[in-house]
Amino acid sequence: MDNTWSLLRGAMKSADAPSGLRKGTVRRVARFARPHWRRLLVFLLITVVTAVLAVTTPLLAGRVVDAIVDGRSVSTVVWLAVAIALIAVVDAGLGLAERWQSAHIGEGLILDLRKAVFEHVQRMPIAFFQRSRTGALVSRLNNDVIGAQRTFTATLSGLVTNVIQLVLSLAVMLTLSWQVTLLALVLLPMFVLPARRVGRRMATLQRESAELNAAMTNQMTERFSAPGATLVKLFGRPRVEVEEFGRRAGRVRDIGVRTAMLTRWFMTSLTLVSALAQALVYGLGGWLALTGRIDAGTVVALALLLTRLYTPLTALANARVDVMTALVSFERVFEILDLQPMITERRDPTPIPEGGVSVEFDDVRFAYPPADAFSLASLEEVSTLDDRGGEPVLHGVSFRAEPGQMVALVGPSGAGKSTIASLVARLYDVDSGAVRLSGVDVRDTSFAALRSTVGFVTQDGHLFHDTIRANLAYARPEATDAEIWEVLRRARLEDLVRSLPDGLDTVVGERGYRLSGGERQRLTIARLLLARPRVVVLDEATAHLDSESEAAVSEALADALQGRTALVIAHRLSTVRAADQILVIEDGRIVERGTHSELLAHGGRYAELHRTQFDLGERSAA
Repeated sequence: MDNTWSLLRGAMKSADAPSGLRKGTVRRVARFARPHWRRLLVFLLITVVTAVLAVTTPLLAGRVVDAIVDGRSVSTVVWLAVAIALIAVVDAGLGLAERWQSAHIGEGLILDLRKAVFEHVQRMPIAFFQRSRTGALVSRLNNDVIGAQRTFTATLSGLVTNVIQLVLSLAVMLTLSWQVTLLALVLLPMFVLPARRVGRRMATLQRESAELNAAMTNQMTERFSAPGATLVKLFGRPRVEVEEFGRRAGRVRDIGVRTAMLTRWFMTSLTLVSALAQALVYGLGGWLALTGRIDAGTVVALALLLTRLYTPLTALANARVDVMTALVSFERVFEILDLQPMITERRDPTPIPEGGVSVEFDDVRFAYPPADAFSLASLEEVSTLDDRGGEPVLHGVSFRAEPGQMVALVGPSGAGKSTIASLVARLYDVDSGAVRLSGVDVRDTSFAALRSTVGFVTQDGHLFHDTIRANLAYARPEATDAEIWEVLRRARLEDLVRSLPDGLDTVVGERGYRLSGGERQRLTIARLLLARPRVVVLDEATAHLDSESEAAVSEALADALQGRTALVIAHRLSTVRAADQILVIEDGRIVERGTHSELLAHGGRYAELHRTQFDLGERSAA
């Protein structure tokens, strides 16, 4: 293993490859390869044997010519021919074995990388997903991971094979005729100089192609989603979208054509040089044979060995570019893995006590982190990250919801209500103070305990492109069909689902867009009921519904909140009149607190908000 990575690093030291790789990239690649070291060792051993056999065949061919010229027995020629045939058979078998090993190594590496990236991305904060472009992330998991895999298959095997074959061929040729060998090496600079120029350009084109493919993937991901396609159609921009996609795809095509032509020009040039060198070998070797200095078979062996010499030289002349191009993909994957999750789980988490759960905010202060703490410019497709952040959003928020109580958060948009809700579910960590569940700081408990305790219903009611059963069972995979039908009944959806041709196996479409807004929201409430959380957070769960849908959802919510501690964010104050405590949030502070009647009697900010909504409601009704 050490020799392999030394060889890999050595191939990267020429001046023609692109610069900019982070220090330690090769070492990190080696760590990913370590679990596959046994297969990698066998793979390299087969590669070495294959390289030795490639040099042996020309020598045997030269012996055949000498046997014919010298008039030796037929059996000698036959046995030499049989040896050449056996070598060919063994070489074919080794080729299959080499492919078997390289496929296992490559596919295993893809599996390891994808799992590592997927797991790591799952641990990233919500802000990461709010800023990163989905297509760019998908591209890292697909294109870049596959590009990285090339390091362990074609690139690495080719590097090892070519180095061994070059050294062996050169050594054997020198023993056969140092004059012919030196003449053949005169043309060596003609291999290196084109490779330096072509190599730099190829690596640059490879980087640009990767960025363009990521951009196209992102455009397709966004525009092919239901809301994205709706936006494009409503604003009449399909032609602009096609032109933009065509521009990127056209550039990828141009890069592909240019890459193909550069490769062809390079290979044609080197093939021509190899042919010229072979002509020199036949010329000088033939003269030496005619003058009796070497045998005729030696000339044939030298000519055949020349192909074993110049073919590796052709590959090695561009070796560093091949290695670096593959390592660029590794580096793009490592960029994701280097992002810090920000929210981590303690090794010795504290369990949340059984029974009813209280929710307590103790002098909580919070500011959203700047983008460079959790994001990458390349994932956002910008030149530099937005440096805004760090401005306080919550200023010393303190309150307590006793087990079974409902606490409502009201106030203008941007006041900090959703931020408070997200801190309960630990989507972010507080900067100071503490959020506690039954006296346990959410930072001290496990993620599993937190997810089983706190249930969340957002205003968009997100669903996966899957069946109704699968979307509900996501909250509790072990749930039975009877339990699923029960929560559908409580969410006022049982009749609707039973009327569907496929029942629970009905696919709801991407983000649940085959259902109405009210149906989608009630399905998320059914999922909440199936999860059986002891704390429920509702983030404006009825904000975008019509009156009829709101009434149905409100009924389902009343059932969902029964006996649970609830934190409710509401824009419509009529939905929180029954709250045990109402908190009025402005500029990240609690400016008023009390029951509905107490706050109205106080005549402060809540009363003003209530009066404004009441007046607007009357004017709308009129």
